[in-house]
Amino acid sequence: MRQQRAAVRMRWVWLVALWTAACRGLVIPGAGVVRRAGQRVLSSLPGRRKRQATGISFLPAETVERAKSEGNKIEQTKLAKDPTSAWRDLFAYAAAVRSGKYSVEEIEAGDANIRLKWAGMLSRFKKTPGRFMLRLRTPNGIVRSAALREYAAAIEPYGPELGVMDVTTRQNVQLRGLTIEDGAALIEKLHASHNQTSFQSAMDNVRNVVGSPLAGVDEAELVDTRPFCEALNDLISLDPATGKRGNPKWGNLPRKFNIAVSGSRDDFAHVRINDVGLEPVAHGETGEIGFNVVLGGYFSIKRAASAVDLDLWIPAEVPAVLDLCTAVLELFRDEGKRGDRQKARLMWLVEAYGVPEFKRRLLDDKLPATFRHDAAQPLPAEPYRRRDLLGVAPQPDGLSRVGVHVPVGRLSVAEMRLLADLADAHSAGEIRLTVEQNVLFPNVRDPDALAADLAARSARLAVDPAPVSGHTVSCTGAQFCPLAIIETKQLAERVSAKLDRIIDASACDPPLRLHWTGCPNSCGQVQLGSIGLMGAPARRLDPATGKNKAVPGCNVFVGGTVGEDMRLVTEPLLKGLPIDDEDELARNLADLALKHFPAVRAKKVAAR
Repeated sequence: MRQQRAAVRMRWVWLVALWTAACRGLVIPGAGVVRRAGQRVLSSLPGRRKRQATGISFLPAETVERAKSEGNKIEQTKLAKDPTSAWRDLFAYAAAVRSGKYSVEEIEAGDANIRLKWAGMLSRFKKTPGRFMLRLRTPNGIVRSAALREYAAAIEPYGPELGVMDVTTRQNVQLRGLTIEDGAALIEKLHASHNQTSFQSAMDNVRNVVGSPLAGVDEAELVDTRPFCEALNDLISLDPATGKRGNPKWGNLPRKFNIAVSGSRDDFAHVRINDVGLEPVAHGETGEIGFNVVLGGYFSIKRAASAVDLDLWIPAEVPAVLDLCTAVLELFRDEGKRGDRQKARLMWLVEAYGVPEFKRRLLDDKLPATFRHDAAQPLPAEPYRRRDLLGVAPQPDGLSRVGVHVPVGRLSVAEMRLLADLADAHSAGEIRLTVEQNVLFPNVRDPDALAADLAARSARLAVDPAPVSGHTVSCTGAQFCPLAIIETKQLAERVSAKLDRIIDASACDPPLRLHWTGCPNSCGQVQLGSIGLMGAPARRLDPATGKNKAVPGCNVFVGGTVGEDMRLVTEPLLKGLPIDDEDELARNLADLALKHFPAVRAKKVAAR
């Protein structure tokens, strides 16, 4: 009887999906066998007119065989049911849940926890039962005010603790607390009205394409990164066969993949921690602007690696960049490891070949014979001071850009609407996100008016934040992330404020940057921080018992840098530092800042 009810329920889900699809004029392809709760239910879908391409259909036979024979659990899940099915299944599940005939808890685990990530819906059931985080694609970090209001409206019903938005270290947007039906509805709106998608933003996909937040408004610009980021975003997430979001050609990579395009010597995109990084540089003989190519940068539990130089220069032309990235992605997709996921990033494939041989494979086997290229070109020798994106600065056209601090990248619904209002009033509706988790308004005619409007409506967001607070970066932390060992967002915001009252870091040039991450995956990029805190076990003496007890703690990294001389610090200076006493932690961090950086003690320490 239970099996019969399960079969009837699953058939009902697919009928709802077909009805929804018919209303939208879509074709819903279905597998001959639908798997749910460990059962197989034969499914006949009369609405299917043709077989659609899947991620697996683009893999060579030998790659599929490797995934079958040595593939990890994720690979086995992808083989059992192609993850690109999520681009249709999401809406079927949402329709069924919305109708009340199905509950989110009944979604098959492989779909709920893995495949729906291909649609940008990341289950966060351990922290927020039945809820998802929605990760969007925002190429070059550009968001319009109308889209920002759509985000705010979608998460407002969840209240201020759950319904929040995070600006990420990939110049991107993450929305918290969404139900599956609300997430699906928002994605439909973004597809229909804002040319924005969440598809292929998570798991084994090419993530958001990072560019310069000063693109097109920078006196020091070598390359306007916007057309490159937009073209790469479409290459990755737009199916050329259907014209719709979701490109199965890149729907079955071995692991995630990051691309960044820098526009100036400042390297606001952090290209050397990306799988493909494009550094702008003039050709030494002709003066033509192009890109030196670097490959393989990444963070993981086991390793933090800076990208290696490919000894390749390509012209700063969109077709050349698309050809190069396509070639690298094909090699990675077809030959990347499918076993140990800690060894499945691009760097491991590059190292297996060796840089010269990997370059040869690209040029001889993947790129067209007419592909224009040269050896890597020399970077400028003269010193360069990386600029700060916060505050007011002039543009070449006489207008101004205004960088606004968003503490630890976290925004409430009211703050989202405030930013949208400011964009409409001062920057023609445009907002740009930065990898430092802040926002920037370009093309501002009256920056003083924008700053005054902001100050009148918010005590938290600021054009001129305190030095440490303004340069604090944080991952999601234990509030929402199931992998985090410690809470980070709120703790980082409070401790940075305390630190600003103990020390004066205004003389630090470059700025003193405090990075927090809740676990060794290092989404908060602690190895790049002037001071980086990574969640870790710690112990503290319990006066009542005289014994050491476990408390929240961190490992502390010191000396990372960003810009064209980026440096990763891969070994912590301190291990097991307790963080349960915030005042003590602030004092310990102050001591590190005073010892290793040109910070000084504040003249007046406010009462804590």
